[in-house]
Amino acid sequence: MIKSMTGYGKAECELAQKKITIEVKSLNSKVLDVNTRIPGVYREKEIDIRRELSEKLIRGKVDLSLFSESLGVESNSAINSAMVKGYFNQLSQISNELGLPVSEVTLQIIMQLPEVVKTTRDELDENEWKLILRAIREALNALDIFRVQEGMSLYNDIILNLNTITNLLEQITPYELERTTRVKDRILDGLKDLSSPEGVDHNRLEQEMIFYLEKLDINEEKVRLSNHCSFFLETIELNEPVGKKLGFIAQEIGREINTLGSKANHTEMQKLVIGMKDALERIKEQLLNAL
Repeated sequence: MIKSMTGYGKAECELAQKKITIEVKSLNSKVLDVNTRIPGVYREKEIDIRRELSEKLIRGKVDLSLFSESLGVESNSAINSAMVKGYFNQLSQISNELGLPVSEVTLQIIMQLPEVVKTTRDELDENEWKLILRAIREALNALDIFRVQEGMSLYNDIILNLNTITNLLEQITPYELERTTRVKDRILDGLKDLSSPEGVDHNRLEQEMIFYLEKLDINEEKVRLSNHCSFFLETIELNEPVGKKLGFIAQEIGREINTLGSKANHTEMQKLVIGMKDALERIKEQLLNAL
């Protein structure tokens, strides 16, 4: 059963001091195109994240976002008290020398000076990472379920249009004998208009007529088109990614339909061929999003 490349998954996990939220979105693409947005503390695990995505999603344009929300009062920023006191003493001395008052504005100025606020870098906790990785896999599973559901819609529409092609193919058969008879009669009527039809070599005429009618014969194209449609149905039921393979089969179906159209030489048959082309185009549009 085919899957769609469109999907969305979300998962959350709570750690000691923060809440982690993972969101994964995917769209159609010819290859796997991954884009991640993760906090700096988890950057060293980006390769592991990409490996998880490639093993689970295989193909598509994938965006993964990892958000971290603090739940406690702890912060990785701290005020350097010694530096603040040093700045304050120096500014106070300069203010006294200049006869300027020292006020709370002085402290505001000090807080903007270099190295007053120190930021420490968080270290990655491996036990914490195991919980986050589990949440990432939950988000990927949710996305995969979404892809399966979307794939069902693709499947139903594709099968509907493929059945349209096979039904139209069956409707061509009644017109074949009529077309052959019409072409033969048109050739004979043309010969009657010749000034001396008695001089026509009837054996040669029969050979040329057979050759001409063989060029218009569409039996091989009908058989190949029917076989391609059967192969398409077999392939779409495989429990593996078949989007690309189905695209190749659709190309072969298109070639046979085009050959039928070029050989039709019959108004009603041409209408049926146009209907097949229309159904095939809808199949190709859906296959663009099939995994």
